[in-house]
Amino acid sequence: MWIDTHCHLDAAEFGADRGEVVARARAAGVAQIVLPAVAADNFDAVRALAHEHGLGYALGIHPLAVRGADEDDLRLLRDALAAHRGDPRLVAVGEIGLDHFVPGHDRARQERFYERQLALAAEFALPVLLHVRRSADTLLKHLRRRPGAVTGIAHAFNGSEQQASAFVGLGFRLGFGGAMTFDRALQIRRLAAALPAHVPVLETDAPDIPPHWLYRDARTRREAPDGAPLAGQARNESAELPRIAETLAGLRGWSIEETCAVTGANALAALPKLARLMAGDGASAQGSGP
Repeated sequence: MWIDTHCHLDAAEFGADRGEVVARARAAGVAQIVLPAVAADNFDAVRALAHEHGLGYALGIHPLAVRGADEDDLRLLRDALAAHRGDPRLVAVGEIGLDHFVPGHDRARQERFYERQLALAAEFALPVLLHVRRSADTLLKHLRRRPGAVTGIAHAFNGSEQQASAFVGLGFRLGFGGAMTFDRALQIRRLAAALPAHVPVLETDAPDIPPHWLYRDARTRREAPDGAPLAGQARNESAELPRIAETLAGLRGWSIEETCAVTGANALAALPKLARLMAGDGASAQGSGP
């Protein structure tokens, strides 16, 4: 089964056609999509979309939203996790983490919010969806203080082999998406090819991190050093996941069917409530084949 472990369906870019976006994903064989929140003011919207479209969701405060957040936001997060702890569609705490790439953000403040949200994940026995951008070592420092208490997915992973091994050693899966499709994304592609089979999960981060074929004009294509697109990009969406998966299949020498089965199983292992949700919903009813 194809599972998109990270999609911001609530984003304004999907305002005109969210239903069609989900329909296209289902038609492409995407059985499930996880919608992470990024701030307290979109908790309700993300939850409502998950219930409207039969999807999973996560609640958390994104590191780039920390600047505008305060203690009340952390209280709102805890209240929401408590209120919806019985909701089978609430599968993780996220998107949380650290961003050491975007300038002008208070790293110490990000770290405080990250630590508090890890504590909430442990309290409510939920995995996390981690934002990892030039921040892997600091993220790992806090995870090591809670050995075995918090696992999940390191989203859009682009760290070193040593950092990847450290996350895997702590029970994390690593997310791969559109950046992997760029030939210049050498580190991402090496990791995708070499990690143990139980580690990679697939994601889109839609509407962001589009794969290379979603550029409007080949003449405007540019890439960052990590392979991420910088200009001329079109909107990404979950229906692109099977084609993104073809890159992973090629890198690993897997068939597309094997890629579908392995990454789907990895996602369900990382997100146990999603596994129970899909067992209850009947994944086959939503399209489980590659």
